[in-house]
Amino acid sequence: MSAAPKLLAVVAGLSVIAAMQPAAAQTSLNVPAATYTIDPKHTQILFSIRHMGLSTFFGRLGHVTGTLAFDPAQPAKSALNVQIDMTNIETHVDALDKELSAGLFHAEKFPTATFVSTQSVKTGENTGTVTGNLTIAGVTRPVTLNVTFNGGRNSPMPLQPYRIGFDATATVKRSDFGLTHVIWSGLVSDEVNLMIECELEKH
Repeated sequence: MSAAPKLLAVVAGLSVIAAMQPAAAQTSLNVPAATYTIDPKHTQILFSIRHMGLSTFFGRLGHVTGTLAFDPAQPAKSALNVQIDMTNIETHVDALDKELSAGLFHAEKFPTATFVSTQSVKTGENTGTVTGNLTIAGVTRPVTLNVTFNGGRNSPMPLQPYRIGFDATATVKRSDFGLTHVIWSGLVSDEVNLMIECELEKH
């Protein structure tokens, strides 16, 4: 390729990037009040746990679905209902994936974990806490999520619904849910950190 076509290709590439930048900045905290549905393709729940006090081990929980009734003007009235597929745990160890689903979470009997909110509190312009009941392997305990609201925007794709997004973190104890009945339980921490990224689509 000669110098001129190369230059044109570079200019074209930069033009595409420049065109994308304003679209990426079009998010707003003033989103419409509505019921939103979780987009499983853009939602994930990562977990981390300390191994022997030497390193942090990461994994990903399964397919996530659910709904959020959300009004930014009245965040305390929000209602979140989430379902998590416990038959599809992902780590980088295939044998461990199967052991977690079958041996720890008893996914054959309890294939779905759920989170149902009971209280939402605004703590800043775009932050808050969401407390709810988390049910794993048939055991229900209260858990509080620390949430950051990333705003909403219209999709750049034609005919696609309006979208909103959140980040959230939480810490849970395995012992609270009876998740200690594996031979290696003493080698990992009781506390498990959750990192949640979630996009939702307006109905």
